Amino acid sequence: MSDERETLTYELFGTAVRELAQQVVNSGFEPDVVLAIARGGLGLGMGLGYALDVKNLSAVNVEFYTGIDERLDVPIMLPPTPAAIDLSGLKVLIADDVSDSGRTLELVRSFFADHVAEARIAVIYEKPRTIVHADYVWRHTDLWINFPWSTEPPLVDRRGGLAH
Repeated sequence: MSDERETLTYELFGTAVRELAQQVVNSGFEPDVVLAIARGGLGLGMGLGYALDVKNLSAVNVEFYTGIDERLDVPIMLPPTPAAIDLSGLKVLIADDVSDSGRTLELVRSFFADHVAEARIAVIYEKPRTIVHADYVWRHTDLWINFPWSTEPPLVDRRGGLAH
């Protein structure tokens, strides 16, 4: 893996949110709910909710990545999961930070597919190898991405107390 990285700053994140929201508006799609994929999609989901004036926000927690370019064999939806019936008949905008392999987005989209009126996907980054192409993409890259919220190590190590 190359040491070269795509770097997203908080300032660029704000730009990405507004430009993605404008793509949604330009397409004519009016979501009833923004469904953020935690953890990476939470900030985007909140930003899109404000930019699109959608107050109905929800989140689903999916674990897939365990480190830099390290992942589980398959993504796992962690509890609590929103009841699919709660989204019945609604137009849903799924928000995530990146569509890398696309397997997380595939899991979430298929989980809700039979219950929603329509689902579209917005991501900050999309990689060429993804199996799920988002409807709204801010940037395309094949590099590892340094997100402003995950570049620095945590202040607390939940497996062993305070981080050093």
